[in-house]
Parts: sequence; structure tokens; C-alpha cells
Amino acid sequence: MPHLKVTLVQANLAWEDPAANRAYFDQRLLAIRGTTDVVILPEMFTTGFTMNGAPLAETMDGVSVRWLHSKAVDWQVHVAGSLIIREDGRLYNRLVWATPGGQLYFYDKRHLFRMSGEHKIYAAGTDPLTVTIGTWRIRPFICYDLRFPIWSRNIGNGYDVALFVANWPAARAAHWTALLAARAIENQAYVIGVNRVGLDGNGHAYSGDSMALDPQGRVIFHAQDHEVVHTVDLDASAQEAYRQSFPAWRDADSAI
Repeated sequence: MPHLKVTLVQANLAWEDPAANRAYFDQRLLAIRGTTDVVILPEMFTTGFTMNGAPLAETMDGVSVRWLHSKAVDWQVHVAGSLIIREDGRLYNRLVWATPGGQLYFYDKRHLFRMSGEHKIYAAGTDPLTVTIGTWRIRPFICYDLRFPIWSRNIGNGYDVALFVANWPAARAAHWTALLAARAIENQAYVIGVNRVGLDGNGHAYSGDSMALDPQGRVIFHAQDHEVVHTVDLDASAQEAYRQSFPAWRDADSAI
């Protein structure tokens, strides 16, 4: 599978309204049916980034996960985004990945944003996830994870694409763009960052800046401050050629 088409969905999320957000994505995604391999939604795509987790939490057999599953199976596309999940008495900011074959995988956010009290509401994840699509290996992360390079270290070229879903505020947009580029360069991997736009229920503004970068940190796509659905085409041969011609990964530290 030499190419991978990834669709970034940058949205203005309805605050704490899962039904409205699912309906919005239903409409926005109609035009891309049959044209892409992977569809990526923002962090907490059903609610926005809220600490009001208890009344909004769903289960892994709840409405929103079933919605992801049905979209993936009906449209024969991978669909992923994070939402609030309740499991074993705990709440998680969980990225759920639905496959065309009906499988569900998940990744729980490892680094919880203490400045908003996320660590008091949600439990931290412990395990990374790598999803394989053909020859492509994709490693998803959630928002604040972006600031911690050890967690996303690409030891032995273990993945080809690092994916970050986020609700990253406009006030720190410069950090977002700089760190996405850094993760691409240091890991010699494609990096996809999917953010939101608009104003949330806490008054935080979001400027979008959803991006795709190549393994050298060069920008393939950079969304502006508006809603957008955009598909990028990733080239495995270009990545492999760069890794072979500049094999910095061979000298990487395996541990600190």
C-alpha cells in the first residue's frame, strides 16, 4: 500500500451536545465517502474539551461508538476521534479507532492537562496503540501528549504516521505548530494534527491550524481559522527514501 489518504476534519464543535455533533459530522463527511482511507475527528469530538465528564460519558457500546463503527463499516473507511468513555468506574479521554472490518481499537490519553484539572476527572492511559493499514503503521496521541517527546519516540521506526487529535487553544497555537514539526523531524515520520475551531463553553478560542507534515517537518497542509475537511496523500516510498538517505534513527537513544 504505497499511498495512504488521510482526511482531517477541523470543526466548530457544539458544546456538550453529542447528538448535534454527530449530526454535523454526518453532513460534513458525505462528500468524502469513497475518496479516503482514514477520517480523523478532533479530540472530544462529541462534546468539546469539557471537565463535565460524568453526565456526558458514554460506554464502548454507547451511541457515539456505535456511530463510529457504523460509519467505518458502511463507508469502508477507518474513522477515529476521542470522546469521553466510562469504563470500570473510571472516565477516560479515549480515542476510538473504528475499522472497515468492524474492529474497534482504543487509546486512552496518557498526559492529562492539569491546568484545566483534567487529571482530577479522567484516568490516564498506560499503553500506546499502533494501528496497521496495509503496510502503514499509525500511532495516535491526544492533544497534551504532543508536549512529551519520550512518549511519542519512534524507536526503531516502529510507526510511519504520528497522529494528534486536539482541542488546542489559539493562545498557544505557536506551540502547536512548532511541536508538530518537531515530532515529525525527530521521528522521521509523517505527522497529522487535527484541531478544532470556534469558541467553547468556557470561552476558550481555537484557531484550527490542523496540519500534515512530512518526515522532514515540511508542511504538506495547514488549515486556517475555519471549518475544513481536507484529504492528504502520504507517500511511503518518499518516507523510506528519506530514512535510508538520512538514517538518524539508527543513532537514536532507546531509553533515558
